[in-house]
Amino acid sequence: MKEYTPIEIVEKLDNYIIGQKKAKRSVAVALRNRYRRNKLNDEFKEEVKPKNIIMEGPTGVGKTEIARRLAKLVNAPFVKVEATKFTEVGYVGRDVESMVRDLVETSIRLVKNEKISEVYNKAEELAEKRILKILINGPEKKKEKNQNPFEAFFGSTNDEEDNEIDRKDDIGDKKTIKNKLKNKEIEDQYVEILVEETHSQPIGMMGAMGMDDMNMNDIFSGILPKKKKNRKVTIKEARKILANEEAQKMIDIDDINSIAIEKAENSGIIFIDEIDKIAARNGSGPDVSREGVQRDILPIIEGSTVMSKYGPIKTDHILFIAAGAFHVSKVTDLIPEIQGRFPIRVKLDNLTQDNFKEILTKPQNALIKQYKHLLKTEGVDLIFTDDGISEIAKIAFLVNDQTENIGARRLYTILEELLEEISFDASLYQGKEFTIDRKYVNEKLKHDIEQIDLSKYIL
Repeated sequence: MKEYTPIEIVEKLDNYIIGQKKAKRSVAVALRNRYRRNKLNDEFKEEVKPKNIIMEGPTGVGKTEIARRLAKLVNAPFVKVEATKFTEVGYVGRDVESMVRDLVETSIRLVKNEKISEVYNKAEELAEKRILKILINGPEKKKEKNQNPFEAFFGSTNDEEDNEIDRKDDIGDKKTIKNKLKNKEIEDQYVEILVEETHSQPIGMMGAMGMDDMNMNDIFSGILPKKKKNRKVTIKEARKILANEEAQKMIDIDDINSIAIEKAENSGIIFIDEIDKIAARNGSGPDVSREGVQRDILPIIEGSTVMSKYGPIKTDHILFIAAGAFHVSKVTDLIPEIQGRFPIRVKLDNLTQDNFKEILTKPQNALIKQYKHLLKTEGVDLIFTDDGISEIAKIAFLVNDQTENIGARRLYTILEELLEEISFDASLYQGKEFTIDRKYVNEKLKHDIEQIDLSKYIL
């Protein structure tokens, strides 16, 4: 885990999320505490539990984005789950333990990508050698169907190694082909390569029993030999396919699994969204089921062991961040045990008009920057004036206040309507420049402005 101080973490989050300083400070401290915990001796380290966070605020104010960016900052395994997707034990549907299994899967992907990147240069060299061999000796051949069946497990019974390239050192054009391949001069030429068949999405088994991460491929992957097929691709594409195949051979899957489990257990972040939807509001009806989901989530948050196909996963040190709008229910409507497991509570602020203006321009992935880059690909230049941006922010704020408050997502709706004509006819406007000022905004969004009741803002 990188040694980011809380101040640095907040600064990094400021590049993508506007406002919400209290929430950023809370997650920054929670992340820093993980780094501090890693510095402790093993005996005391086990005693330090993460301080889980519950975020309260309307949709579109940055709850999910704060958690997602936090995980990305330190390359920690991260999963986002909806509390409403889970069911109480005994009902048909996803069980709560699946969130932990999803976290492990994410962790394995992260670690696997890291390991592959470490050996990828060597894998590319091996891939180039295979392509050279194909160019000189012809396509790779499948093993005969009547081969010794034990070869799939113990290797070929023929001890003679394939040294065809070495035997053909006297071929005059081998050096030329090798140089052209190295200098990438024949990237568009087609070659026939032998690759492992990719299987379609496996059929899930035993979902009702909580074993939703088991499938036929997992059960038989270590028993049945992998099938191969011939594919005709360009040399450029062959490089990627064969390099990935060679890299897979060079990494130790067992080592990856053990590292990934450790990473998930000590660095994993699970974001539970819509937790307010499972808060009970009275003692009857469907609320009983809501409380059942809370009771099932409780042991995972408290710290338990979840079984997965990679082995047991301890949840004691996973950081849980829960979030909800809490329009109808309140945090206090959650069962007391759940409340106790989320000691840090943060209320996120509604977005102001100034916040909307900043969201449009300041973040690295700001919406205005996105639209500029998108239309630039078709030769159309967009120039947003300051008064134009202010008007967009004002309309977004007023529409949110008058109708449903959907936070920053309102800007997507407004900008799409504002730039619809330009986006649709972009191919006809090649080389043109459009200035998006207050006048342009008011003309295009006249209908929306007319629907806003401004009387409530007049003193």
